[in-house]
Amino acid sequence: ALIHVGCEKHLLAVRRACVLSRSAHSAPQSKHRAIKKVMVANRGEIAIRVFRACTELGIRTVAVYSEQDTGQMHRQKADEAYLIGKGLPPVAAYLHIPDIIKVAKENNVDAIHPGYGFLSERSDFAQACSDAGVMFVGPTPETVRKMGDKVEARSLAISAGVPVVPGTDAPISSLQEAQAFAQTYGFPIIFKAAYGGGGRGMRVVREYEELEENYQRAYSEALTAFGNGALFIEKFIEKPRHIEVQILGDKYGNVIHLYERDCSIQRRHQKVVEIAPAFQLDPHLRDRLHADAVNLAKLVGYENAGTVEFLVDKHGKHYFIEVNSRLQVEHTVTEEITDVDLVHAQLHVCEGRSLPELGLKQDKIRVNGCAIQCRVTTEDPARGFQPDTGRIEVFRSGEGMGIRLDSASAFQGAIISPHYDSLLVKVIASGKDLPTAASKMSRALAEFRVRGVKTNIPFLQNVFSNHQFLHSTVDTQFIDENQELFNLKPTQNRAQKLLHYLGHVMVNGPTTPIPVKAKPSSTDPVIPSVTMGDPPVGFRDVLLRDGPEGFAKAVRAHKGLLLMDTTFRDAHQSLLATRVRTHDLKKISPFVSHNFSNLYSLENWGGATFDVAMRFLSECPWKRLQELRALIPNVPFQMLLRGANAVGYTNYPDNAVFKFCEVAKENGMDIFRVFDSLNYLPNMLLGMEAAGAAGGVVEAAISYTGDVSDPMRQKYSLDYYVKLADELVKAGTHILCIKDMAGLLKPEASKLLIGALRDRFPDVPIHVHTHDTAGAGVAAMLACAEAGADVVDVAVDSMAGMTSQPSMGAIVACAKRTKLDTGIALEKVFDYSEYWEVARGLYAPFDCTATMKSGNADVYENEIPGGQYTNLHFQAHSMGLGNKFKEVKKAYAEANKLLGDLIKVTPSSKIVGDLAQFMVQNSLTRAEVEERADELSFPLSVVEFLQGYIGIPHGGFPEPFRSKVLKSLNRIEGRPGASLPPMDFKALEDGLRAAHGDDITPEDVMSAAMYPKVFQEFKEFTGESLDTIKGEFNTNLKRGKILHIKALALGDLNKAGQREVFFELNGQLRSVLVKDTVAMKEMKFHPKAQKSIKGQVGAPMPGKVLEVKVEVGSKVEKGQPLCVLSAMKMETVVNSPMAGTIKAVHVTADASLEGDDLILEIEE
Repeated sequence: ALIHVGCEKHLLAVRRACVLSRSAHSAPQSKHRAIKKVMVANRGEIAIRVFRACTELGIRTVAVYSEQDTGQMHRQKADEAYLIGKGLPPVAAYLHIPDIIKVAKENNVDAIHPGYGFLSERSDFAQACSDAGVMFVGPTPETVRKMGDKVEARSLAISAGVPVVPGTDAPISSLQEAQAFAQTYGFPIIFKAAYGGGGRGMRVVREYEELEENYQRAYSEALTAFGNGALFIEKFIEKPRHIEVQILGDKYGNVIHLYERDCSIQRRHQKVVEIAPAFQLDPHLRDRLHADAVNLAKLVGYENAGTVEFLVDKHGKHYFIEVNSRLQVEHTVTEEITDVDLVHAQLHVCEGRSLPELGLKQDKIRVNGCAIQCRVTTEDPARGFQPDTGRIEVFRSGEGMGIRLDSASAFQGAIISPHYDSLLVKVIASGKDLPTAASKMSRALAEFRVRGVKTNIPFLQNVFSNHQFLHSTVDTQFIDENQELFNLKPTQNRAQKLLHYLGHVMVNGPTTPIPVKAKPSSTDPVIPSVTMGDPPVGFRDVLLRDGPEGFAKAVRAHKGLLLMDTTFRDAHQSLLATRVRTHDLKKISPFVSHNFSNLYSLENWGGATFDVAMRFLSECPWKRLQELRALIPNVPFQMLLRGANAVGYTNYPDNAVFKFCEVAKENGMDIFRVFDSLNYLPNMLLGMEAAGAAGGVVEAAISYTGDVSDPMRQKYSLDYYVKLADELVKAGTHILCIKDMAGLLKPEASKLLIGALRDRFPDVPIHVHTHDTAGAGVAAMLACAEAGADVVDVAVDSMAGMTSQPSMGAIVACAKRTKLDTGIALEKVFDYSEYWEVARGLYAPFDCTATMKSGNADVYENEIPGGQYTNLHFQAHSMGLGNKFKEVKKAYAEANKLLGDLIKVTPSSKIVGDLAQFMVQNSLTRAEVEERADELSFPLSVVEFLQGYIGIPHGGFPEPFRSKVLKSLNRIEGRPGASLPPMDFKALEDGLRAAHGDDITPEDVMSAAMYPKVFQEFKEFTGESLDTIKGEFNTNLKRGKILHIKALALGDLNKAGQREVFFELNGQLRSVLVKDTVAMKEMKFHPKAQKSIKGQVGAPMPGKVLEVKVEVGSKVEKGQPLCVLSAMKMETVVNSPMAGTIKAVHVTADASLEGDDLILEIEE
């Protein structure tokens, strides 16, 4: 046994000796120096990537960080972390070699890994490590120097027989040298940093005029990024592929390649997407690229990891660009296809191990499938990839089979600063081939949710759906030549927008001042049951079948009284400040459709509802119309059209009114109740014509004021109304309406007016609209019906009375079993009313009963319209004038007389109201106003009325009051809108698409045409409909998408004037930063550039001001450089948007700016 064991030992020794002898030429044995502690002289994801590799190898890790990086993740991932560059600028800290070496020595660091960027290609850093006795994880200092010097690297490539691009033999040191090269070789040329890569200091110049500016920018960028501004120049090859070969060498002369990567998808010479291996690359070309890369590396004795980069032109010729003597950002894809951990290999080679020892032989390296890397950055593709900064409010990554993520700052709460690279996370997808890997990448990108900062994800998604990318080869011009990549699908961001809105309300209170402390009810309304199947046939079916004329005949021929229900609009406008949301209207809509099919119509749109939906509810009014139309297909819809003012408060070009009616009809509107606030016939006729041209039912409405039963009030006499009705019937109205907006019709006046109209127009249907402010509404409407009215207005009982319409239940009950029987089941009215009684409680803070307990018969004296009566009462309390409301009402009556006794309905009623509040606030009597009219500063609405902006009142303007107020101001004669040029809808749509993306609809265009500023603010928020906002609630974003939200806490005020608001969203902690508007008034901030003010130039991105090129008084031309900004190591020149003179400069060199901060002002 002993002899046997001895023989075995002898045989093993012989075998070992043979093996050592065979391998001696390729791997001479030397003592390995084990690495026990590694420092990474870098930050972000590459630092973490190296830390992970070290941990896998049992090596302790050390991080360094700048003062600005105190909260960065790489600092937390290391075993130890130390501050460097105290007091230095952010980038300079990571370039400060003495500090880095000091930390390494003091903490017994064996090796320093430089990562990429910063000091990774600085030979003086590699030498400093060597001098300090610390291993440098990379090539020798001499190799780094040779490869880092682009000119020397080029010379070595030539020596190795590798093709090169024509270029300078040494770094240039002056603009004159650049000019001489351009004259010799012609344009285009390219500047490159001599001591670094990554696109920094790289500028393409195509014309002589661009040469000086680009030389200065390239020099400055290179100096900032690498500490050396040296540049060299090459002839720029058009539309090449960018192919790079990964090499790995050891200390014993062994060099292998790990195949190639295609990095052609670039922007500003920075790689965006990388693929390994290169797609559809000619096999012979592939072999030549590999061979040239290895030969060059062997020539210089290259050790550790590196990359040899080539350009391949359209003829298949390749040219050497440079060697990156470091690990590349895109090394990940090589690892995925070769199963070689490059960082492991780097560390082992640094320890002195040979490649064969590590099992890394060329014939053993195989390609397995395909891998793609995307660089997800905090850049906004819609704004030229400008870096975005701020706080990540939400971060959810895409994961799963075939996906690898390398990141650092990608987490909720992370602060993205302007000081460093914009890389957020590297996403690597692997699959058996390019289509498979691309499919996985698309899926992963779709899973990402990043909120708080802009990212390039929408752009990357377009790349991965591009046919050329998926099925052909791409070159470095791929992005520039495929502008459809910039047709970005906007992110919805619904949940976070909702939290921002709620946070704003929690910090700053509601957008509307609420003078009461009433809280919304916590009880949700019960929706009454609805029978299955389609709803019964209604009057809309008649309209669709017989058209507007046939519809009008059917209304006139109907036996019994028809009702129009205002619950869906005017009732809640009068009682609840128009705050009822579409959500609550939709819930009751099926019940209305099935149980009130014999209604004349539902008034549910137009008037104040249109702008309030966007202004206060953040809802699209068109979407409301569309959704209600789908739920109530059988009952006609009616809207309020303010004649030539459409749904606005000003005059519009005629074509805008016509277009609005056309779009409204297309979206489901049926009856257009057309009125004018002064009964000014030309304005009414335009609205009637527009509604008729759209195919709608024209219902011309005469606004009623005064009292036709009072012989002492003759300005608005019975004869006045009959003559006006004559004109409207002649103009072709289908329905004649009396719009009693203040509820002034008494039963006797009702009989006189409606009786006269019925006698005059026996075949024309008559509709009466009123308000119940005085409490006589039911009696008046029944009197109208007895006198021949076909239709009267009602609101469901719980939404009726006071400044709303008369009670539906009361009218139905009083008419039952008479010739006026409505045919409506009273018990269904009760169910309908019960829903709204509870739903009304949800809007308690806006309910007029919070400040107003009843109607008042003094409306017969002050003639305040119902909706305005509520608003004035509300405003008086908001302004602390609640105890003076009686004075406000008296002043309203006096203001009306001052203005000549007007028809009072929006907008004329607002004019009277503005003058009344002006009188109360300034303690002015009617006589004093008349006497001092030439010296008082009247509300703008009053001045514009007197100028003729809304038309000419019956009886003309009051004199001499008008002349005293206007003095020399212009006066408009005739219809105000007649002189306006047509609206250019195409230009408006193009502008909206440029501002908000391509999802702009014809409805959006009309909203912007009516209310430009309101629509702009609405689109910026685009909030979703909510359920009741309580401390904890659910809301439906859409079918199957339910959010559970719980408000948790408010944070303290920060230096930026913000408070952090904490929520729980679907069980996860979320927070948003909200500006405290009260606190910010006491704090000073840099002004923002206003896009609406011509000549204000704002910062296109957050960053630091490097240079201001102009001063106050300077003359500038359009396109002239004004200043230079630097953000994330990328410099941007801000050019003048116009020719003019510099009026003011708001920044200085070294100033730090946020996006849109005001830089300077230019005047023409």
